[in-house]
Amino acid sequence: MLASPAYDIALLAELGQRDAQEDSIAARFFDAANAGYVVVADGMGGHDAGDVAAEFVTSSWRSMLDELLERDAPADIDLIDALPMAAMQANAAIANYVEDRGNAVLMGATLLGTLMLGDRLFWISIGDSPLYLFRDEKLVQINEDHSMAPLIDAQAANGQISADEAKTHPDRNQLTSVIMGAPIPKVDCPETPLKLARGDVLLIASDGLQYLDDERIQALLQDHCDAAAQDIADGLQQALSAINHPDQDNISVAVVRPVNI
Repeated sequence: MLASPAYDIALLAELGQRDAQEDSIAARFFDAANAGYVVVADGMGGHDAGDVAAEFVTSSWRSMLDELLERDAPADIDLIDALPMAAMQANAAIANYVEDRGNAVLMGATLLGTLMLGDRLFWISIGDSPLYLFRDEKLVQINEDHSMAPLIDAQAANGQISADEAKTHPDRNQLTSVIMGAPIPKVDCPETPLKLARGDVLLIASDGLQYLDDERIQALLQDHCDAAAQDIADGLQQALSAINHPDQDNISVAVVRPVNI
């Protein structure tokens, strides 16, 4: 008798209002190993640069993780060590690409890579792509935000600027860490995993999802707390379409629900 899959997953990828798709998203789950991954990269540098950088990130991740997870009994330590190694491989690939073109190309990508081993969630995050956990009716971003937004929000909390000024600050989306073929200033890769539970919902996304504020995403998940992952993804898509923001960025989201852990 075959075991039930450990996770219910749905992917959403849309162009938004942009002329080109500079996001890249990939997922693969291995029922026999009770393990799987989702990786999201958000490219920067414009058409024929951002999309290439994002693809370097996801392809580096997939080649490294697939090789390990396809083994009969992959060692946990090898899988966990593969997260930063995949980031380094992507960084080297971008550096080589830029060097081959005489350093005339400016390109880079964020990385949000998640690895699920049974009920344990590991991740590596470089940039501002959000990793959300919805648990007990509450939505929390559990990875670091490597942009100016946290610093600007802290200024608002301290009374240095107003809340409205913080929301519209011109430097808000400026990245403080990114994969671009150079030293990476900040990496969020906790050694201790998050233990998942039935009823949890993970949103693994590019920052295009954040055209919905956290309160709206939380309310939607509260309304869909017993729904399948695909229904949640459809709800997020409909909510973003309803806003119809003229500057809507590319959208890439994976909805993951643990169902058999």
